[in-house]
Amino acid sequence: MKPIILFDLDGTLIDSTEAILESFHHSLHTHGNRTDVSDTMVTSQIGHPLEVMFSAVGIDPSMIDAHVSTYKLFYREIARQKTLLLPDASTAIREASAFARLGIVTTKTGLYSRELMEHFELMEYFEVLIGREHVENPKPHPEPIWTALEQMSGKRETAWMIGDTRLDIEAAKRAGIESVAVSCGYDNKEQLLTLTDIIKPNALEAVRYIAKRG
Repeated sequence: MKPIILFDLDGTLIDSTEAILESFHHSLHTHGNRTDVSDTMVTSQIGHPLEVMFSAVGIDPSMIDAHVSTYKLFYREIARQKTLLLPDASTAIREASAFARLGIVTTKTGLYSRELMEHFELMEYFEVLIGREHVENPKPHPEPIWTALEQMSGKRETAWMIGDTRLDIEAAKRAGIESVAVSCGYDNKEQLLTLTDIIKPNALEAVRYIAKRG
């Protein structure tokens, strides 16, 4: 039986920091011309759902839905031009597909994530893509992982999560599956060490670690 490997996207396989920042600031400007929100404040929240990100920078709860909607419309327009595959991500996916079944679990909008992976000609390697709209509870809740495994008819005993933030690792722990953290994304090694000591520099090395584990 082949193992299942679930990948996070931002900071694990792709770098869409520029698109995220531009879309976030566009939304802030559209709804009130906020200029006090720094790039560092935004990037520290990447990995969380958009509603959490806007709440974290002080947006009034009554305005969060409007900010999220504006963000999504703008992001979809620029995402393909301002998103890059991380180095060796394509190789990681292809090597993983040789011995495992693959899925994506992200807090990004699933529709836009699928479009991005199709743009990079990599979606064909994945059986499922679970995005924010597919679950009630995003990572670090285990629901996105459980949903992916259910759609793949997969067993927790043979599943792995690869991600760059504590949200990914905590979700894997709570879902009862193994995980490998990567240090190429938004959480640094010290932050990741609070939850795991299995940390690799990138997705390719994470995949090779899983391959050796059998």
